[in-house]
Amino acid sequence: MRTVVTGGCGFIGSHVVDALVEAGHEVVVVDNTISKLNPAAEYRQADILDLAQLTGALDGGEVVFHLAAAADVNEVAADPVRALRLNVEGTGNALEAARQTGMNRFVLASTVWVYGAAHADGGDAELTEDVPFDLRRSGHLYVATKLAAEMAVQSYRELYGQHFTILRYGIPYGPRMRDALVVAKFVQAALAGQPITIAGEGRQTRNYVYVRDLAAAHVLALSPTAEDETIALEGTTPISVRQIADTVDGLLGPITVQQVPARAADYDGTRISNAKAKRLLGWSPTTGFTEGVRRYVEWLRAGQERRVG
Repeated sequence: MRTVVTGGCGFIGSHVVDALVEAGHEVVVVDNTISKLNPAAEYRQADILDLAQLTGALDGGEVVFHLAAAADVNEVAADPVRALRLNVEGTGNALEAARQTGMNRFVLASTVWVYGAAHADGGDAELTEDVPFDLRRSGHLYVATKLAAEMAVQSYRELYGQHFTILRYGIPYGPRMRDALVVAKFVQAALAGQPITIAGEGRQTRNYVYVRDLAAAHVLALSPTAEDETIALEGTTPISVRQIADTVDGLLGPITVQQVPARAADYDGTRISNAKAKRLLGWSPTTGFTEGVRRYVEWLRAGQERRVG
């Protein structure tokens, strides 16, 4: 199948490209800055805010994976207007480009952060893809942009018949991740012999997903069973910040830990079910957290690839 990946030079996007190529698909990478990390893919430079340019870049594809977006929550907060343009207007342009070029499917990269806006019912059960959202709880602008993007995708299905799949990513980690991400910061501090800094008590948890596991789900999402579905790609085991530090200590220690105030407006670690991904795609993460961190350390030490954002 001829697939297009916007943002395919980024952290997650580059691994999605690798997974699609390995599965035998033709891959066109569309990005505003080109880093040719996979020689088997075709690379096209385009700005998602330029509809004509983006439409030309998507031409000839059957399915588009739309990953191009502002993904750093701190950068979103620092430049909210640009974040809105990239994540909302950019998604609108990608949807229209997919419609004009006759794409069979539009696959949107969303996030488990949107569950922060889930309607509170007082229970502690895992949330599913069917949970209702309360827009008054959207909180961080990053969440608002992702909710808006999901709504636009749903509207294009209703108005124009554009088939879609929405993938809500768990918290990713692994080779090529941004230096600012917590796992990367801890590992790189340990390698440099510097103290590791923990925000708050270090009890906050995330269900981390190794990036190659996340990328594998995109290949599975090409299945007809994923058409017009929203699917959470959540990890299976909660990992606390303290556990991340302990993992890094076990691999690279001994380390020194310093404590600082917790970050404001952070994702609160709501419990999210990945049962639908297992049922529809046959997908669940297979890489344990310690093994995933070990692979990241090996990648850093090898120094063969440039880190991407």
